[in-house]
Amino acid sequence: MTTRTDTSADANVRTVGKTYADTEPWWEEPARPPAGSPDVIVIVLDDVGFGSFGCYGSEIDTPNIDALASGGMQYSNFHATALCSPTRASLLTGRNHHSIGMSLLSNADSGYPSKRGAVTRSSATIAETLRENGYSTAAFGKWHLTPMDQTSSVGPFEHWPLGRGFDRFYGFIEGLNDHFHPELVRDNSRVPAPKTPEEGYHLSEDLVDEAVGFLADQKSLAPDKPYFMYLAFGAAHTPHHAPQEYLEKYRGRYGHGWDAVREQRLEKQKQLGLVPPDTELAPRNEGVKAWDDLTDDDRLVMARMQESFAAMVDHTDAQIGRLVARLEELGTAENTLIVLMSDNGASQEGGLDGTTNTIAFENGDAVSTAQNLKDLDDIGGPRNHTNYPHGWAQAGNTPLKRYKQNVHAGGIRVPMVMSWPKAARDGSTPMRHQFHSVIDIAPTIFEATGAVLPESYQGIEQMPIHGESMAYTFAEAEVPSVRHTQYFEMYGHRAIWHDGWKAVAYHERHSRYEDDVWELYHLEQDFSESHDLAQTEPDRLADLVERWWAEAERYGVFPLDDRNFAERAAKYHSPVSPRRFRSYRLHRGMSLVPGGVTPLIYDRSYDLLARVEATSLDSGALLAQGDVNGGHILYVHDGTLHYEYNHQGTRYRSSGTLPAGAIEALGVRVVKTGERQARTELICNGVAIGNGEIASTARYLIGWQGLTVGHAEGSPVTWDVDLAGGFPFTGTLSVVDVELHPDGPHDVHEVID
Repeated sequence: MTTRTDTSADANVRTVGKTYADTEPWWEEPARPPAGSPDVIVIVLDDVGFGSFGCYGSEIDTPNIDALASGGMQYSNFHATALCSPTRASLLTGRNHHSIGMSLLSNADSGYPSKRGAVTRSSATIAETLRENGYSTAAFGKWHLTPMDQTSSVGPFEHWPLGRGFDRFYGFIEGLNDHFHPELVRDNSRVPAPKTPEEGYHLSEDLVDEAVGFLADQKSLAPDKPYFMYLAFGAAHTPHHAPQEYLEKYRGRYGHGWDAVREQRLEKQKQLGLVPPDTELAPRNEGVKAWDDLTDDDRLVMARMQESFAAMVDHTDAQIGRLVARLEELGTAENTLIVLMSDNGASQEGGLDGTTNTIAFENGDAVSTAQNLKDLDDIGGPRNHTNYPHGWAQAGNTPLKRYKQNVHAGGIRVPMVMSWPKAARDGSTPMRHQFHSVIDIAPTIFEATGAVLPESYQGIEQMPIHGESMAYTFAEAEVPSVRHTQYFEMYGHRAIWHDGWKAVAYHERHSRYEDDVWELYHLEQDFSESHDLAQTEPDRLADLVERWWAEAERYGVFPLDDRNFAERAAKYHSPVSPRRFRSYRLHRGMSLVPGGVTPLIYDRSYDLLARVEATSLDSGALLAQGDVNGGHILYVHDGTLHYEYNHQGTRYRSSGTLPAGAIEALGVRVVKTGERQARTELICNGVAIGNGEIASTARYLIGWQGLTVGHAEGSPVTWDVDLAGGFPFTGTLSVVDVELHPDGPHDVHEVID
């Protein structure tokens, strides 16, 4: 008896005999890219402004990035979106971010097609496409393309890296991370960091350790199979963390201030041929003072903040150097296409004075210079989360106007270099001045690899690629741009570029869009958007504004939404969000609950009750949430039950002495007494044993890091006890019950149907 088996697309019929001796073996041919297809590495840095690398005019040491630029192509007219998730979505798909559901951050699904917080399945990623074409794929570092309420250890995982085409992943799913105490994920599981800060741990080094390990595996076991690596550093997003030796390297370098640094960077940019010789510095952004007009305390603390940013960029460059050196050791550097870019301009999220507590910015609260000065010696280290002030952010964007989140050039014109030694290249200059957008990266990679783009992927019809390949710029530096139009929108800020002209409107949050003032710039003659021609060219401006509305309609921009992510994440929840509940039972042994999934305790009454078998001799954390910025912790220590509420670095403590004998329940009742105010009552076995006051509670966010039960993990939320070993509870803990009361401003039952 024989079996006839159809095993191939051309319906070749194979015959299976009774034994292997009378059966001819056959195998399906795997997908293979064209011979000579390059390995591809895309490196993304975070919140690094246009003028922040050495090859873009900076005094910060970035020799490895500079070498990639000088040996490859360096782009002066490359644009991202104004924010991280949208840029990453466009980068990995080649489509405009509104069209694919990522008009804003992935932190919340707002219930609108353009604002889903995840990339639509009708837009396959580079990883999905290249894997179908025979590539191995791996991602390391920041993801930030999953709705935050889908980031727990129960998923769903369809929008995690392994659900979007990557074979391997190591990094973090959320938008930012503590570089000394990260919340890490390997593939689809949360894992601890391999070392502590005291043992020399830093996230950027860890990511490159994993990346070079992947290279060793790939070239040892599949040397004939090319790979696509996506390496997205957390640097240099706040918090600006760097090893001590890098912090010391930059000590005292920025006392001359941001005005002098901007002038020096612009002069170097002109010498490099990066900007035209007549380029001017854009005027200081609104609220930014002249450096000489600041107080001595201002200058001291603000210079220290810039030192930590510079140290972080320098340290990241050193890790990139390690990766490139490994390529050279493996003999594969010649045929490796490397794309390196920033996801948007320098961050304005430190406020006018800078901050040593980044949660304060998200809650709409300023941190004064006096407060920052108290933390001066900790800036750049593991004891706080620092972001620099607006003046240094504008210096980071030299010579441009405004910042990240805005669609003036400071928010969207970013550094980008490409290196592919094997490719034919015009070597007369690395500079390329053609207009390009982040949506052009994917089609460039597809052209370089010879990848065939699917019309349908996993049964879903694919939308067209919106970008244009940049490969035409490799062999001819001065070739005209193939792009003619590109729109921009973020938080209601709007802009459009068309054939060298740009119309742009800055939008004041929660104001009427009809009141926005459109500006007009001729970028061919005004690189830094310093001369508004709206009054002298009204017809051209009107044409561009009309063109913006047409492009916005075409690419699904609407509805416009100017709420920040914290506002949206605190208020709206999809019908399947874990945050839709009022009652939670958290069991011992559960994984860390990430910040985007934790119960919404903000500005409301709530109860925490731990079911235990213990005595007053036991100790340890019962529940902990947050980090050095803010959070709360319920714990037992020295025969006392403690509850600490850390509000943006101000700590409110309650305690009560535990009775002798068996203990079955330990908890705290937090009762709202006014707007963002509360009192606490500590409870043991149903009896009140202590109380306290919380003068100020969180509005939208309490801390960046997540929640643990039975121990503390990550960046320490309290300094009162040593959390380095996790401070595990020594008694028996079964569950912690969390009960939210319906007196908060953000009703947890306000669910989008």
